[in-house]
Amino acid sequence: MNDTIAAVAASGGPIGIIRVSGAQAIGAVSAVFSPKNGSPLAEAASQKLVYGTLSDKNGHLLDACYAVVFRAPHTYTGEDMAEIQCHGSTAVLTAALAALFAHGVRQAEAGEFTRRAFLNDKMGLSEAEAVHDLITARTVEAAQNAAAQMMGAVGSSVQQMRDKLLGMVAHFHAIVDFPDEDIDPILFDDAAALLHQTTSQLYRMAESYERGRILREGVPCVILGRPNAGKSTLLNTLLGRERAIVTDIPGTTRDLIEENVKVGQILLRVTDTAGLRDTTDPVEQAGIDRAMAEASASALILAVFDGSKPIGEEDMLVLARSAGHRAIAVLNKADLPQQLDEELLKKQFAHIVHLSAKTGEGMDRLLSLIPRTIGFGETAFDGALITNARQAAALARAAERCEAALYAAQCGMTPDAVVMDAEGAIAALGEITGETVTESVVTRIFSDFCVGK
Repeated sequence: MNDTIAAVAASGGPIGIIRVSGAQAIGAVSAVFSPKNGSPLAEAASQKLVYGTLSDKNGHLLDACYAVVFRAPHTYTGEDMAEIQCHGSTAVLTAALAALFAHGVRQAEAGEFTRRAFLNDKMGLSEAEAVHDLITARTVEAAQNAAAQMMGAVGSSVQQMRDKLLGMVAHFHAIVDFPDEDIDPILFDDAAALLHQTTSQLYRMAESYERGRILREGVPCVILGRPNAGKSTLLNTLLGRERAIVTDIPGTTRDLIEENVKVGQILLRVTDTAGLRDTTDPVEQAGIDRAMAEASASALILAVFDGSKPIGEEDMLVLARSAGHRAIAVLNKADLPQQLDEELLKKQFAHIVHLSAKTGEGMDRLLSLIPRTIGFGETAFDGALITNARQAAALARAAERCEAALYAAQCGMTPDAVVMDAEGAIAALGEITGETVTESVVTRIFSDFCVGK
């Protein structure tokens, strides 16, 4: 990390930002930026915007813009940093980077700024991973949860548990070092109390991952139904715009149509599908096959039935595909006289919604049922939901080793039996904070980041 790196940190709008970090960061930016007040940029106060002119690698005027310096150790990476805040055109940003490269700066790799922050102890590994979650958040709730984790909601809890386990293990090691001393039974009682509390907390955190994954990735949801049941109209109503073509001709929808819809606190990844029926049309059959496969992989099925018609053979295909899945039966066309007998649907679906996708009648009830059906009610997004699969796996391993240590303490086994499993839990927790993680894991984590962060 002795070299100085630079990358575009923001672009595509009226303002572009080039971020530079490393021992030569301030000097390199000073070489291409001239403050309007005539004072060297290197003498500017830290974290104060300075107006001036930006030059390309040949010394030609490129832009009138701002620069700011950040002095170590009070920076994002822990190193000297500087930023150029210029106009956001690709031409200006590219030329500005080229000018910096001409002064010995190199292009930053993906996630390298945050990786340097982690390696310089400016943040733990869980906080660094939360940075990525915040950048990629697709809902306000996901951003709130990630922001809380970036501020230590997960890392601080894990570190506290790890410190307590380390203290317990140190106490047991002292006993092991003096085998002739009698072991106070209170030692095992205190250890059992700590291990019981820690095991419960770890399992709660690990089990929150399913809901956290839904928060981060959204819920894959498929709309199934026979032709002309109103699937595409339902999709358009959910979106509030005309996304899918709606006609009275069976088989209009032949391929999958995918859209994201915010429902309450969750993101619904909705897929409209071809109507299920027997057909000799190979193109339509391919669409039906895709619909079947999509339904199998979805977390929620909206099974649409035409309430103005009796249940037919094509509806039975929908019933069969919905079996065993989280599903809501949507009786569409509630604005027409109803002929569908609901008794068969009641045997399979916990929830049946009478709805008119055409008029919007019943839509509020459907929208309120969707989060409850997938087990995601109202909640606070304070960072408690684990959204990272790696962290969830480490938490589960730590919980299992704590549980084993708890059993050893309760049974009055030798101290080394308690210590062995407790140390396994400590190592697993260190994978979350970054204290016991391997270099290859660190590299993989930061390779998922964008360049410039």
